[in-house]
Amino acid sequence: MEVYKASNLNNLLFYRSKLCGEGTVAMQTNDKQQTILIVDDSPVNIQMLGQLLKGEGQVKVATDGKTALNIAASEDPPDLILLDVMMPEIDGYKICEILKASDSTKDIPIIFVTAMSQQEDEAKGLELGAIDYITKPYNASIVKARVRNHLELKHYRDLLRDASLIDGLTGIPNRRRFDEALKTEWKRAFRDGQPVSVLMADIDYFKRYNDRYGHLEGDECLRKVAECLQKTLKRPGDLAARYGGEEFVGIMPATNADGAFKIAETYREAVKELKIQHDESLISDYVTISIGVATMMPSSEAGAEKLVERADRSLYEAKEAGRNRVSVNVVKGDQKN
Repeated sequence: MEVYKASNLNNLLFYRSKLCGEGTVAMQTNDKQQTILIVDDSPVNIQMLGQLLKGEGQVKVATDGKTALNIAASEDPPDLILLDVMMPEIDGYKICEILKASDSTKDIPIIFVTAMSQQEDEAKGLELGAIDYITKPYNASIVKARVRNHLELKHYRDLLRDASLIDGLTGIPNRRRFDEALKTEWKRAFRDGQPVSVLMADIDYFKRYNDRYGHLEGDECLRKVAECLQKTLKRPGDLAARYGGEEFVGIMPATNADGAFKIAETYREAVKELKIQHDESLISDYVTISIGVATMMPSSEAGAEKLVERADRSLYEAKEAGRNRVSVNVVKGDQKN
């Protein structure tokens, strides 16, 4: 049992495994044990629930509300929270209210486990967003069954959510996943004082390619270019995604302009080395890509959308300069260097 002291589906499975592949932001894998967070200020209650749920998942505990909120908002949040109502400083109702009000924690299911057994108490807990309400003294078999059922529901909800974040054609994350990941990396970079770089790539003369070879070959071309990007962005935290059409994007956390340019050049060269025949290209015998890169130090004055705008501008500049090249913008606040 891991203790935090108060003082300190086949297709869905396939898509989910794609999200966890090399070069993407890691998400929970299918064989990873689910996590249950027990929140109670009584060591005896914690011990009883912990023993009862042994084998149902990894158990974490918190003995006060502040610790519970920190764990829930961490980069490794629990899959289910068992929450007592009568807690010091912050009671269980308030903890539930805070969790449900935050985008990062609102989807974590909460079960109240409490001695407060009046109907109005249960109604309040459920109205605040809890999925279940168990009163003490409880029946061990019923608690185990409810926990198991809610963990299973959470598992399948996660599968459905993960599938919705995958591009159906290329198998890499889609634009929605990119937007979510960029927000997360932006916040982390702002907190750590690190730069964030984004690349935006476009297949040169792709309409001509489709017209010449047909849409089936065009789809195969998109898959190969996507796979190439995923292999290029292989560091922990990097994310490769399809932005739409023949456009691809990548997030490179803690990466300055020089580093981002090198990565983008590696990607450009790798696509060229695929040697995908393109007789209708005006610049090469093979498929090539143009890439725009933007690097920015997050600040309170500008949001992540500014970084995407500048990457798009860089891509336009790369195309205007002749295509099959990389253009870089370094952004400081609202100014371009």
